[in-house]
Amino acid sequence: MSPTLPATGFGLLGMTWRPQVTPDSQAFAAMRAAVANGATVWSTSSAYGLPPNPPTAGLLLLRRYFDAYPEDALNVTLFVRGCYDAASHSPVTSRADVLASFEECQAAVGPVKKIDVFGPARMDRRNVPVEETIGAVKELIDQGRVAAAGLSEVSADTIRAASKICPIAMVEIEFSLWSTEMLDNGVAAACKENNVAILAYAPLGYGFLTGKVTKLEDIPEGDLRHMLGRFQPDTFPLNLKLVEKVKEFAARKGATPAQLALAWVRAHSNVGECGVVIPIPGATAADRVKENCKVVELTTAEKAELDDMLKSITVVGARQIPGMEGKHLWT
Repeated sequence: MSPTLPATGFGLLGMTWRPQVTPDSQAFAAMRAAVANGATVWSTSSAYGLPPNPPTAGLLLLRRYFDAYPEDALNVTLFVRGCYDAASHSPVTSRADVLASFEECQAAVGPVKKIDVFGPARMDRRNVPVEETIGAVKELIDQGRVAAAGLSEVSADTIRAASKICPIAMVEIEFSLWSTEMLDNGVAAACKENNVAILAYAPLGYGFLTGKVTKLEDIPEGDLRHMLGRFQPDTFPLNLKLVEKVKEFAARKGATPAQLALAWVRAHSNVGECGVVIPIPGATAADRVKENCKVVELTTAEKAELDDMLKSITVVGARQIPGMEGKHLWT
């Protein structure tokens, strides 16, 4: 793993979790821009593919990239989340499942790039003890197959329980101007207690906070956002109020809305109950990657103003697919 963590990471879901995947030429340019601009913690999953593509489409993209640019293999810290059945949208986290998932993931990524951080995309503590799941990841670490363990969308209790078995390097949690739950549910505090870096996924609200999505028709047909609760006909117009305020603030700051939204996420790093917090925006174009990697600093007063702004606005709609949030309470 890299000895230091960057200010910005890179989420790869948007490259392949869609019916029409991003062409390699465009994807490779964005990935090269990420490396060139210091966004060297990359996050992906064994389930980042939609039919007609295989679930491992995201990992196969990485294989093609590192085959083309092997010099980047040592520059990137790769976090892969596996142990997930894409067909049933269910975690599979027994010891045998964890070990088999790692083998599948590493085979898909290929021989050029070693997976640095590995862990389950979701836990299933109702059926499999955390000791068994994380114990299997620890086996891989002890064997030198992977450098560190990671978790995703877990509770504070799971972070603490897992950390007793094996040091956890990273936890991926949704965190943005419209998804602030980790500040109140104990997750941020548990990560700080256990020296776990937080990878803030969807820090731009799946592109909503960039200000470039102003109507539902701006989102391509088949895009996952059409399934999310905050992108529905009855919720989308109401949530535009937040975007308008972000755009106004960004204009005063001399930044883009995306840069402001990312600055707010970064402003939590090593402050209060938060330890290290790294936003991992998932741009698919090189110019957007460069925009996201430009670090904009917020003053204490500006951060407080943004916090007050959030208190004055109610975000409506489920942050995930309506009905799926309950299904994913395996933490």
